[in-house]
Amino acid sequence: MRRLRSSTVVLGGMGVLAATITACGSEPDKRCVDPLTREQLPRYECGSGSGGSGSGSGTGGSGTAVATPRGSYYYGGSVSDNKVSGGSFNKAAVDSGGFGCSRTGGG
Repeated sequence: MRRLRSSTVVLGGMGVLAATITACGSEPDKRCVDPLTREQLPRYECGSGSGGSGSGSGTGGSGTAVATPRGSYYYGGSVSDNKVSGGSFNKAAVDSGGFGCSRTGGG
């Protein structure tokens, strides 16, 4: 019977631990989408924010016009014929948990 070296066991255990942590902390896919037509848009159409509805004041501090983003971020789901489905505009509503993860929170 062959004995495993302690370094092999440690490295194997670290790999399993890293995979579990990565799966639990992974983010769902995020796409820029037109909320009315559900068409996928270029990322710049959603502005530079990390999410939200894309609302803005329309003018910057210097009085120059700032384009209001027409898209919102859509989390999870899939794209078919440039239209999204199966996800949500609410990031918290999308299950992104992996092996051994439990979802808590909500509201």
